[in-house]
Amino acid sequence: MTDFEDQFWSSRDGLKLHYRDYPGPEEGAGAARVPVLCLHGLTRNARDFDILAPRLATARRVLCLDMRGRGDSEYAKDSASYTPPQYCEDVLELLEQEGISRFVAVGTSLGGLMTMGLATVIPERIAGVVINDVGPRLEPAGLERIKDYVGQGRSYPTWVHAARGIEAVQGAAHPGQPLDFWIGMAKRVMALTSNGRIVFDYDMKIAEPFLDFDATSQPDLWPAWEALAGRPVLIVRGALSDLLTEETLAEMVRRVPGTEALTLAGIGHAPTLDEPESVAAIERLMERVN
Repeated sequence: MTDFEDQFWSSRDGLKLHYRDYPGPEEGAGAARVPVLCLHGLTRNARDFDILAPRLATARRVLCLDMRGRGDSEYAKDSASYTPPQYCEDVLELLEQEGISRFVAVGTSLGGLMTMGLATVIPERIAGVVINDVGPRLEPAGLERIKDYVGQGRSYPTWVHAARGIEAVQGAAHPGQPLDFWIGMAKRVMALTSNGRIVFDYDMKIAEPFLDFDATSQPDLWPAWEALAGRPVLIVRGALSDLLTEETLAEMVRRVPGTEALTLAGIGHAPTLDEPESVAAIERLMERVN
């Protein structure tokens, strides 16, 4: 497994934010390749990519971010800052600190929305894109399902209990998975506290702006999606997804010609990106970037 370094950057409002830095090859073609930024979902963190990132890092640098309020990043003083525009601003600060002029974005759910947001302000710096199970139209059913669990501060006595708790909520998206799968997911999204309890590894206040979001008055994100045209683009969709429909996926491909669309059978929101088909498609896209 490729090693990573824990690194930090600062937001404009003074938060200390964390990312995992997989340095990639020190010399040769890999050292010159465009790096990858992995952007997680709403309640996730940098560990969401702990299987994919080491694989990609054999060929190029990979940065897996903990957005504000998640993982090892500081929690925001004002919960109103837990919004995609603020997350994008935080990413811009990291790019400036690290001197990254171009990058490949791998965005799951919220991370995909962030990628579209970044395309509206720095399209020339995005060299390639992987969008995981999200699009310009967000289905109300999926949003309501997420609202049912985000921000609920549950805790568990053991990793098995935690795994079963996550399975109770996410089981329909990953049917038939064994206990080891759910323990692995628990360890990516949860953390052991000093009192021995296992809790979700994010600020419960991230839910506040999200719960105020009205699915019936979504902003028009199609121009943001279309801003990604002209570069390698891959969309990964779970066939059981309640957030990204087949119809929206087809319209995304129509509006950005050349987009590769991969639908994974028997999976809902969101694929883990360590499925063999996902890995193969992502590696194909990476080869097209350089």
